[in-house]
Amino acid sequence: MRTGTIVAGRYRLVHPLGAGGLGRVWLADDEAAGRPVAIKKTAPPDELDPDERDLFLDWTVREARALAAIGHPNVVRTYDVLPDADAPWIVMEYVPSRSLQQILDECGALPPARVAGIGLAVLDALLAVRRAGLLHLDVKPSNVLIADDGRVVLTDFGPAVTDDGLRALAAAGIVLGSPKYLAPERMDGLALPESDLWSLGATLYHAVEGRPPYARATLDDTLSAIAEEPPDPARLAGPLGPVLEGLLRPDPADRLPAGDVGAELSAVVLGEDGPRPAVGWPSRSRLRLAGLAALLTVLLAVVTVLADRHGA
Repeated sequence: MRTGTIVAGRYRLVHPLGAGGLGRVWLADDEAAGRPVAIKKTAPPDELDPDERDLFLDWTVREARALAAIGHPNVVRTYDVLPDADAPWIVMEYVPSRSLQQILDECGALPPARVAGIGLAVLDALLAVRRAGLLHLDVKPSNVLIADDGRVVLTDFGPAVTDDGLRALAAAGIVLGSPKYLAPERMDGLALPESDLWSLGATLYHAVEGRPPYARATLDDTLSAIAEEPPDPARLAGPLGPVLEGLLRPDPADRLPAGDVGAELSAVVLGEDGPRPAVGWPSRSRLRLAGLAALLTVLLAVVTVLADRHGA
């Protein structure tokens, strides 16, 4: 494909936005709706045999249609799914942004409060996805967008996000995801909501430490370390340390529950001095803690006024 190509009679390709192991994403003009969109041409992994490739493409279309039902400010919107002769096109919301990975490459490790705020937004996205009966299974810094307006958006879902799709690919021996952010149970063919939480922990660790929790020289060394070793000690995380430890536990049953993750991330955001960064829509946990802090401030002021009056 090249610039100027028209897909499905309405999407004119403008220029590539990025490429990865599962396809290339273009900026395109939706000439029917009069808006820019991101449009992805899905590409199966090269190592799949013909039957696995057909299965991959079949489930990619089904799963993308399932994602289209999610409407949440921290989840990229899927507008359309276009089956094609060789691989489907997926039409998505265009978000002017930089990825968290790009920001880390340019700026290095981020302060704990900013990372916690980003984590709250991604957690809200994962909870919305799970309420729809879906999983992401490839949470990593390059799939977290920080929009020009400050919104945090989770993007680039895998080809299988429903339980049926995951079972179908697992039965065929297809396990997809980025090794440095892959929960230990994924290597055994298991995909759970807690798997996304582990990947969230690995992503936040990278954001606050400047590198993934398992930085090894080779792919095999990385996967072995994830399966057998604790994460490398966090040296810059400060107040984020406990939530990272809770998320990166090897046993999914021992992992910090989502509600506790939200409460701990909110506490880090509220406990930092200085202005709060614009990192997306506030979560319910964050709002509850903010409301409690405001209530305590009001009560303290009332007590002070009563004390002054009594002293007078």
